[in-house]
Amino acid sequence: MQKSNDVIAIGSILVDLLVNVDEEALPQLNLKKGEMHLVEEEQAKQILAKISSLQPQLAPGGSAANTIRALGLLGSKVILYGKIGDDQHGKFFLEELSKHHVIQKINLHHRPTGHCVALITSDAERTFSVHLGAAMEITPEDLVEEDIALSKILHLEAYQLEGQTKSAALHALKLAKKHETLVSLDLADPALIRRNTKLFKEIVENYVDIIFANEQEAKEFTGKEEEEALLELSKHAKIAVVKLGTKGSLIRSNHKTIVIPAYPATAIDTTGAGDTFAAGFLYGYCQNWDLEKSAKLGSLLAAKIVECKGVDYLKCFIKETLNEID
Repeated sequence: MQKSNDVIAIGSILVDLLVNVDEEALPQLNLKKGEMHLVEEEQAKQILAKISSLQPQLAPGGSAANTIRALGLLGSKVILYGKIGDDQHGKFFLEELSKHHVIQKINLHHRPTGHCVALITSDAERTFSVHLGAAMEITPEDLVEEDIALSKILHLEAYQLEGQTKSAALHALKLAKKHETLVSLDLADPALIRRNTKLFKEIVENYVDIIFANEQEAKEFTGKEEEEALLELSKHAKIAVVKLGTKGSLIRSNHKTIVIPAYPATAIDTTGAGDTFAAGFLYGYCQNWDLEKSAKLGSLLAAKIVECKGVDYLKCFIKETLNEID
């Protein structure tokens, strides 16, 4: 079958709100400094109300959504599935997707659009309040089999494999296998892996072709460090990628390891760096580039995004970045 789409993704649709606060504000919001807090709807409303006068900076978020937005700007034909609420945050997210040339398969739900409030104190440390809201409501019925069948790659964030969204993610994986669509998985978070190690290993073994992990996630998944973790991951996936931050990245496929150096950058915010790396890599892969060139683009784009506050691809890089790759 001719694959007319490059990448299709299912992800948690979140709007990021970045706001500078005094340290004293955190206990008043029942938040512990430096930690990520999953909050229920009532507490989320209270926090939003308290920060509204501080003029928070809004940015579209969510791991898979970040990757898809970057791919759209690079010129890939991409589709994003997810759920939003019928509210201002949802409208904002859809407007941003349009600017990034993303085909939207986003359905409405009565719950509010998911959001992540990043409270930044004077020492640059971030405390997160996350309410997933409508993002958790995607179901197998929301997915269109033909979209997956006509896509070269299905990209998932591992968050989708836990909780309410698990059934939709598993359904998508089965459709991808049925239609010979490659599967790309970002392992997402060490604690998430720790809670679901057995399940994730089964999924990687049976469905995943391209696996992305940072060094902490790779260690949690394999029990090994960097290169040994890469070797272990490569036993289960066609292509294994271990991201090492300022030390670059390691790629392994067909019994060969490729070392990719990091591009120099003055980092002010590392949010979205891994998602952006994945976008560059998947763009190159869909263009039939070799793995080294694909990973170099991922590394360059990650270096650009960490120099910006928030995951704002429109400001941080444009398609001309492709000209910087040999």
